[in-house]
Amino acid sequence: MQVRFDSVTKQFQGKKGVVTAVDRLSLTIGSGKLVGFLGPSGCGKSTSLLMIAGIHPLTDGRILFDERDISALAPEKRGVGMVFQNYALYPHLTVRQNIEFPLVNSKEMKRKLKAELTETNAKNGSNDTLKAFVSARVLDAANLVEIADYLDRKPGELSGGQQQRVAIARAIVKRPSILLLDEPLSNLDARLRVQTREEIRRIQRKTGITTVFVTHDQEEALNICDEIAIIKEGVLQQYGVPQDVYDNPANRFVAEFLGGARINLLPGRVQNGALTIGTQRFASGVAGAEGAVAVGIRPENIIGCAPSGSVPVATVVRLTRLGGVTTVEAALPDGETFRLMKENGSSLKIGDKIGLRVLKNAICLFGNGGEKLWQG
Repeated sequence: MQVRFDSVTKQFQGKKGVVTAVDRLSLTIGSGKLVGFLGPSGCGKSTSLLMIAGIHPLTDGRILFDERDISALAPEKRGVGMVFQNYALYPHLTVRQNIEFPLVNSKEMKRKLKAELTETNAKNGSNDTLKAFVSARVLDAANLVEIADYLDRKPGELSGGQQQRVAIARAIVKRPSILLLDEPLSNLDARLRVQTREEIRRIQRKTGITTVFVTHDQEEALNICDEIAIIKEGVLQQYGVPQDVYDNPANRFVAEFLGGARINLLPGRVQNGALTIGTQRFASGVAGAEGAVAVGIRPENIIGCAPSGSVPVATVVRLTRLGGVTTVEAALPDGETFRLMKENGSSLKIGDKIGLRVLKNAICLFGNGGEKLWQG
Protein backbone atom coordinates (compact mmCIF):
# COMPACT_ATOMS: atom_id res chain seq x y z
CA MET A 1 0.00 0.00 0.00
CA GLN A 2 1.43 3.36 -1.04
CA VAL A 3 0.93 6.27 1.37
CA ARG A 4 1.05 9.85 0.11
CA PHE A 5 1.02 13.06 2.10
CA ASP A 6 -0.28 15.85 -0.11
CA SER A 7 0.57 19.22 1.49
CA VAL A 8 -0.69 18.03 4.89
CA THR A 9 -0.94 20.51 7.76
CA LYS A 10 -1.96 19.83 11.34
CA GLN A 11 -2.62 22.61 13.84
CA PHE A 12 -3.63 22.50 17.50
CA GLN A 13 -5.19 25.21 19.59
CA GLY A 14 -2.83 25.92 22.47
CA LYS A 15 -2.99 28.27 25.45
CA LYS A 16 -0.95 30.84 23.55
CA GLY A 17 -2.73 30.43 20.23
CA VAL A 18 -2.54 28.08 17.26
CA VAL A 19 0.40 25.66 17.17
CA THR A 20 1.41 24.15 13.83
CA ALA A 21 2.65 20.62 14.50
CA VAL A 22 2.98 19.59 10.84
CA ASP A 23 3.44 22.18 8.12
CA ARG A 24 2.55 21.38 4.48
CA LEU A 25 4.10 17.92 4.53
CA SER A 26 4.38 16.29 1.10
CA LEU A 27 6.04 12.91 0.56
CA THR A 28 5.28 9.50 -0.91
CA ILE A 29 5.96 6.24 0.95
CA GLY A 30 6.34 3.41 -1.53
CA SER A 31 4.35 0.21 -1.18
CA GLY A 32 6.15 -2.40 0.93
CA LYS A 33 8.75 0.06 2.24
CA LEU A 34 9.95 0.48 5.82
CA VAL A 35 10.19 4.24 6.32
CA GLY A 36 11.48 6.09 9.37
CA PHE A 37 10.17 9.45 10.55
CA LEU A 38 13.11 10.95 12.36
CA GLY A 39 13.61 14.17 14.28
CA PRO A 40 13.93 15.74 17.73
CA SER A 41 11.12 15.61 20.29
CA GLY A 42 8.15 17.75 19.31
CA CYS A 43 9.04 17.90 15.61
CA GLY A 44 5.71 16.45 14.41
CA LYS A 45 6.73 12.90 13.54
CA SER A 46 4.24 11.16 15.89
CA THR A 47 1.51 13.58 14.84
CA SER A 48 2.15 12.55 11.22
CA LEU A 49 1.82 8.91 12.22
CA LEU A 50 -1.45 9.53 14.05
CA MET A 51 -2.85 11.30 11.00
CA ILE A 52 -2.17 8.19 8.91
CA ALA A 53 -4.03 6.17 11.54
CA GLY A 54 -6.94 8.62 11.56
CA ILE A 55 -6.53 9.43 15.26
CA HIS A 56 -5.74 13.08 14.45
CA PRO A 57 -7.88 14.79 11.79
CA LEU A 58 -6.06 16.91 9.21
CA THR A 59 -6.25 20.68 9.32
CA ASP A 60 -5.43 20.93 5.62
CA GLY A 61 -4.20 18.77 2.75
CA ARG A 62 -4.85 15.11 1.99
CA ILE A 63 -3.53 11.64 2.82
CA LEU A 64 -3.95 9.04 0.11
CA PHE A 65 -3.65 5.26 0.21
CA ASP A 66 -2.90 4.06 -3.35
CA GLU A 67 -4.37 7.33 -4.71
CA ARG A 68 -7.54 6.89 -2.63
CA ASP A 69 -8.20 9.90 -0.42
CA ILE A 70 -8.75 8.53 3.10
CA SER A 71 -8.46 11.88 4.93
CA ALA A 72 -12.02 11.68 6.27
CA LEU A 73 -12.19 7.88 6.65
CA ALA A 74 -12.80 6.45 10.13
CA PRO A 75 -9.72 4.84 11.76
CA GLU A 76 -11.25 1.35 11.87
CA LYS A 77 -11.85 1.42 8.11
CA ARG A 78 -8.29 2.31 7.11
CA GLY A 79 -6.73 -1.15 7.43
CA VAL A 80 -3.95 0.15 9.69
CA GLY A 81 -2.19 -1.67 12.52
CA MET A 82 -0.43 0.36 15.22
CA VAL A 83 2.15 -0.38 17.92
CA PHE A 84 2.42 2.23 20.65
CA GLN A 85 5.44 3.24 22.68
CA ASN A 86 4.09 1.69 25.89
CA TYR A 87 2.82 -1.48 24.11
CA ALA A 88 -0.70 -0.96 25.62
CA LEU A 89 -1.13 -4.64 26.49
CA TYR A 90 -3.95 -5.75 28.78
CA PRO A 91 -2.26 -7.13 31.93
CA HIS A 92 -5.25 -9.30 32.95
CA LEU A 93 -5.39 -11.08 29.57
CA THR A 94 -3.09 -13.82 28.31
CA VAL A 95 -0.83 -13.28 25.34
CA ARG A 96 -3.30 -15.22 23.20
CA GLN A 97 -6.20 -13.00 24.34
CA ASN A 98 -4.18 -9.85 23.78
CA ILE A 99 -3.37 -10.84 20.21
CA GLU A 100 -6.93 -11.87 19.35
CA PHE A 101 -8.44 -8.77 20.97
CA PRO A 102 -8.72 -6.67 17.77
CA LEU A 103 -10.28 -9.63 15.93
CA VAL A 104 -13.08 -10.32 18.41
CA ASN A 105 -13.85 -6.82 19.68
CA SER A 106 -14.39 -4.97 16.41
CA LYS A 107 -17.62 -5.27 14.43
CA GLU A 108 -15.77 -4.24 11.27
CA MET A 109 -13.11 -6.91 11.84
CA LYS A 110 -15.68 -9.60 12.65
CA ARG A 111 -17.51 -8.82 9.44
CA LYS A 112 -14.30 -9.19 7.42
CA LEU A 113 -13.35 -12.42 9.18
CA LYS A 114 -16.75 -14.00 8.57
CA ALA A 115 -16.49 -13.13 4.87
CA GLU A 116 -12.97 -14.60 4.71
CA LEU A 117 -14.09 -17.73 6.59
CA THR A 118 -17.00 -18.31 4.22
CA GLU A 119 -14.68 -17.97 1.23
CA THR A 120 -12.03 -20.26 2.78
CA ASN A 121 -14.56 -22.95 3.72
CA ALA A 122 -16.04 -22.88 0.23
CA LYS A 123 -12.61 -23.09 -1.39
CA ASN A 124 -11.32 -25.92 0.82
CA GLY A 125 -14.59 -27.77 1.30
CA SER A 126 -14.15 -27.35 5.05
CA ASN A 127 -16.51 -26.35 7.83
CA ASP A 128 -14.28 -24.41 10.24
CA THR A 129 -15.90 -22.28 12.92
CA LEU A 130 -15.11 -18.61 13.43
CA LYS A 131 -13.45 -19.48 16.76
CA ALA A 132 -11.10 -21.95 15.07
CA PHE A 133 -10.42 -19.46 12.27
CA VAL A 134 -9.47 -16.75 14.79
CA SER A 135 -7.33 -19.19 16.76
CA ALA A 136 -5.38 -20.14 13.61
CA ARG A 137 -4.88 -16.47 12.74
CA VAL A 138 -3.54 -15.78 16.24
CA LEU A 139 -1.14 -18.71 16.02
CA ASP A 140 0.13 -17.52 12.64
CA ALA A 141 0.90 -14.07 14.09
CA ALA A 142 2.55 -15.58 17.17
CA ASN A 143 4.73 -17.85 15.05
CA LEU A 144 5.78 -14.93 12.87
CA VAL A 145 7.11 -12.97 15.86
CA GLU A 146 8.33 -16.16 17.57
CA ILE A 147 6.23 -16.05 20.75
CA ALA A 148 4.02 -19.12 20.20
CA ASP A 149 5.47 -20.72 23.34
CA TYR A 150 4.14 -17.86 25.50
CA LEU A 151 0.51 -17.72 24.38
CA ASP A 152 -0.86 -18.77 27.76
CA ARG A 153 1.26 -16.38 29.81
CA LYS A 154 0.29 -12.92 31.04
CA PRO A 155 2.25 -9.85 29.86
CA GLY A 156 3.74 -9.42 33.35
CA GLU A 157 5.50 -12.77 32.97
CA LEU A 158 7.35 -11.63 29.83
CA SER A 159 10.48 -9.57 29.23
CA GLY A 160 10.28 -6.15 27.60
CA GLY A 161 11.37 -7.57 24.26
CA GLN A 162 8.75 -10.33 24.43
CA GLN A 163 6.04 -7.80 25.31
CA GLN A 164 7.07 -5.77 22.27
CA ARG A 165 6.62 -8.86 20.08
CA VAL A 166 3.13 -9.38 21.51
CA ALA A 167 2.26 -5.79 20.61
CA ILE A 168 3.53 -6.33 17.06
CA ALA A 169 1.61 -9.62 16.76
CA ARG A 170 -1.58 -7.87 17.89
CA ALA A 171 -1.07 -5.21 15.22
CA ILE A 172 -0.33 -7.61 12.35
CA VAL A 173 -2.97 -10.23 13.24
CA LYS A 174 -5.48 -7.99 11.44
CA ARG A 175 -3.28 -8.30 8.35
CA PRO A 176 -3.18 -4.54 7.89
CA SER A 177 -2.10 -2.83 4.70
CA ILE A 178 -0.01 -0.40 6.76
CA LEU A 179 1.85 -0.91 10.04
CA LEU A 180 2.60 2.10 12.24
CA LEU A 181 5.26 1.92 14.96
CA ASP A 182 5.47 4.85 17.39
CA GLU A 183 8.82 4.86 19.25
CA PRO A 184 8.51 1.07 19.66
CA LEU A 185 11.97 0.48 21.15
CA SER A 186 12.35 3.39 23.55
CA ASN A 187 11.48 1.31 26.64
CA LEU A 188 14.08 -1.39 25.96
CA ASP A 189 17.69 -1.52 27.11
CA ALA A 190 20.48 -1.08 24.56
CA ARG A 191 21.00 -4.79 23.84
CA LEU A 192 17.30 -5.50 23.43
CA ARG A 193 16.86 -2.46 21.21
CA VAL A 194 19.38 -3.81 18.71
CA GLN A 195 17.85 -7.29 18.81
CA THR A 196 14.26 -6.07 18.51
CA ARG A 197 14.92 -3.64 15.69
CA GLU A 198 16.37 -6.52 13.67
CA GLU A 199 13.23 -8.52 14.45
CA ILE A 200 11.07 -5.64 13.22
CA ARG A 201 13.03 -5.60 9.97
CA ARG A 202 12.72 -9.37 9.58
CA ILE A 203 8.96 -9.29 10.18
CA GLN A 204 8.48 -6.37 7.80
CA ARG A 205 10.41 -8.09 5.03
CA LYS A 206 8.54 -11.34 5.50
CA THR A 207 5.09 -9.72 5.48
CA GLY A 208 5.81 -6.98 2.94
CA ILE A 209 3.60 -4.58 4.91
CA THR A 210 4.21 -0.88 4.27
CA THR A 211 5.62 0.25 7.62
CA VAL A 212 6.16 3.70 9.11
CA PHE A 213 8.54 3.77 12.04
CA VAL A 214 8.74 6.85 14.28
CA THR A 215 11.89 7.32 16.33
CA HIS A 216 14.24 9.97 17.67
CA ASP A 217 17.08 7.42 17.61
CA GLN A 218 18.91 7.90 14.33
CA GLU A 219 20.88 4.66 14.70
CA GLU A 220 17.61 2.69 14.62
CA ALA A 221 16.42 4.52 11.52
CA LEU A 222 19.72 4.32 9.65
CA ASN A 223 20.06 0.59 10.33
CA ILE A 224 16.64 -0.80 9.41
CA CYS A 225 14.79 1.71 7.21
CA ASP A 226 14.56 1.72 3.41
CA GLU A 227 14.03 5.48 3.49
CA ILE A 228 13.98 8.19 6.15
CA ALA A 229 12.17 11.50 6.51
CA ILE A 230 14.00 14.11 8.60
CA ILE A 231 11.54 16.53 10.22
CA LYS A 232 12.19 19.74 12.13
CA GLU A 233 9.44 21.85 13.73
CA GLY A 234 6.82 20.22 11.53
CA VAL A 235 8.68 20.86 8.28
CA LEU A 236 10.21 18.12 6.14
CA GLN A 237 13.95 18.75 5.80
CA GLN A 238 14.97 15.79 3.64
CA TYR A 239 13.59 12.45 2.46
CA GLY A 240 15.56 9.62 0.92
CA VAL A 241 17.67 6.49 1.33
CA PRO A 242 19.46 6.67 4.73
CA GLN A 243 23.01 6.52 3.38
CA ASP A 244 22.27 9.14 0.71
CA VAL A 245 20.79 11.49 3.31
CA TYR A 246 23.77 10.91 5.58
CA ASP A 247 26.35 11.46 2.83
CA ASN A 248 24.55 14.36 1.14
CA PRO A 249 22.66 16.36 3.79
CA ALA A 250 20.26 18.96 2.41
CA ASN A 251 21.12 21.55 5.07
CA ARG A 252 23.06 22.14 8.27
CA PHE A 253 20.30 20.76 10.50
CA VAL A 254 20.33 17.38 8.74
CA ALA A 255 24.14 17.28 8.78
CA GLU A 256 24.23 17.95 12.54
CA PHE A 257 21.29 15.71 13.42
CA LEU A 258 22.56 12.57 11.67
CA GLY A 259 25.67 10.72 12.71
CA GLY A 260 26.79 8.78 15.77
CA ALA A 261 29.98 10.84 15.81
CA ARG A 262 29.09 14.53 15.67
CA ILE A 263 30.04 16.25 12.42
CA ASN A 264 32.92 18.74 12.55
CA LEU A 265 31.47 22.24 12.02
CA LEU A 266 34.02 25.02 11.81
CA PRO A 267 34.11 28.60 10.57
CA GLY A 268 35.74 28.95 7.17
CA ARG A 269 36.12 31.41 4.34
CA VAL A 270 35.84 31.08 0.57
CA GLN A 271 37.78 33.51 -1.58
CA ASN A 272 38.19 33.13 -5.34
CA GLY A 273 37.07 29.50 -5.14
CA ALA A 274 39.52 28.54 -2.37
CA LEU A 275 38.28 27.33 1.04
CA THR A 276 40.40 28.07 4.07
CA ILE A 277 39.90 27.28 7.74
CA GLY A 278 42.07 29.59 9.77
CA THR A 279 45.25 29.95 7.72
CA GLN A 280 45.12 26.57 6.01
CA ARG A 281 43.60 25.69 2.65
CA PHE A 282 41.18 22.74 2.56
CA ALA A 283 39.68 22.88 -0.94
CA SER A 284 39.80 24.68 -4.25
CA GLY A 285 37.28 24.99 -7.07
CA VAL A 286 34.48 25.94 -4.69
CA ALA A 287 31.41 27.24 -6.54
CA GLY A 288 28.28 28.93 -5.21
CA ALA A 289 29.89 30.28 -2.05
CA GLU A 290 31.94 33.34 -1.19
CA GLY A 291 32.99 34.87 2.09
CA ALA A 292 32.28 33.41 5.53
CA VAL A 293 30.82 29.88 5.62
CA ALA A 294 30.30 27.02 8.06
CA VAL A 295 32.38 24.00 7.07
CA GLY A 296 31.01 20.53 7.80
CA ILE A 297 33.20 17.40 7.59
CA ARG A 298 32.34 14.08 9.21
CA PRO A 299 35.12 12.61 11.40
CA GLU A 300 35.28 9.36 9.43
CA ASN A 301 35.94 11.36 6.25
CA ILE A 302 39.20 12.83 7.55
CA ILE A 303 42.27 10.63 7.10
CA GLY A 304 45.23 11.21 9.38
CA CYS A 305 48.47 11.10 7.41
CA ALA A 306 52.10 12.17 7.63
CA PRO A 307 52.49 15.97 7.90
CA SER A 308 53.51 17.64 4.66
CA GLY A 309 53.20 20.93 2.85
CA SER A 310 50.44 19.57 0.61
CA VAL A 311 47.85 18.99 3.37
CA PRO A 312 46.62 20.93 6.42
CA VAL A 313 48.60 20.07 9.54
CA ALA A 314 47.23 19.93 13.09
CA THR A 315 48.45 18.98 16.56
CA VAL A 316 46.93 16.07 18.48
CA VAL A 317 45.35 17.43 21.69
CA ARG A 318 43.17 14.54 22.83
CA LEU A 319 42.75 10.79 22.27
CA THR A 320 39.58 8.89 23.24
CA ARG A 321 39.46 5.12 22.82
CA LEU A 322 36.18 3.23 22.51
CA GLY A 323 36.07 -0.36 21.34
CA GLY A 324 38.34 -0.75 18.33
CA VAL A 325 38.37 2.93 17.37
CA THR A 326 40.22 5.95 18.69
CA THR A 327 38.74 9.42 18.27
CA VAL A 328 41.52 11.90 17.66
CA GLU A 329 41.02 15.58 18.43
CA ALA A 330 43.54 17.73 16.61
CA ALA A 331 43.98 21.53 16.69
CA LEU A 332 44.93 23.75 13.76
CA PRO A 333 47.49 26.51 14.42
CA ASP A 334 44.74 29.06 15.03
CA GLY A 335 43.06 26.84 17.67
CA GLU A 336 40.17 25.36 15.67
CA THR A 337 39.85 21.63 16.41
CA PHE A 338 38.85 18.63 14.30
CA ARG A 339 37.78 15.14 15.28
CA LEU A 340 38.86 12.17 13.17
CA MET A 341 38.89 8.39 13.60
CA LYS A 342 41.84 6.02 13.78
CA GLU A 343 42.13 2.34 14.61
CA ASN A 344 43.33 1.55 18.12
CA GLY A 345 46.64 0.26 16.78
CA SER A 346 47.70 3.82 15.97
CA SER A 347 50.87 5.04 17.73
CA LEU A 348 49.67 8.67 17.90
CA LYS A 349 50.35 10.58 21.11
CA ILE A 350 49.18 13.92 22.41
CA GLY A 351 51.42 16.63 20.96
CA ASP A 352 52.11 14.77 17.69
CA LYS A 353 51.73 16.59 14.38
CA ILE A 354 49.25 15.01 11.97
CA GLY A 355 48.30 15.75 8.38
CA LEU A 356 44.60 16.04 7.52
CA ARG A 357 43.46 14.57 4.20
CA VAL A 358 39.75 14.96 3.47
CA LEU A 359 37.97 12.39 1.30
CA LYS A 360 36.41 13.47 -1.98
CA ASN A 361 32.92 15.00 -1.81
CA ALA A 362 33.09 15.06 2.00
CA ILE A 363 33.18 18.83 2.62
CA CYS A 364 29.82 20.60 2.99
CA LEU A 365 29.55 24.38 3.15
CA PHE A 366 26.56 26.04 4.81
CA GLY A 367 25.37 29.65 4.86
CA ASN A 368 24.25 31.77 7.81
CA GLY A 369 20.70 30.40 7.59
CA GLY A 370 21.86 26.76 7.55
CA GLU A 371 21.29 26.40 3.82
CA LYS A 372 23.69 24.21 1.89
CA LEU A 373 25.94 26.17 -0.48
CA TRP A 374 28.36 23.57 -1.85
CA GLN A 375 29.64 20.03 -1.42
CA GLY A 376 32.87 18.67 -2.76
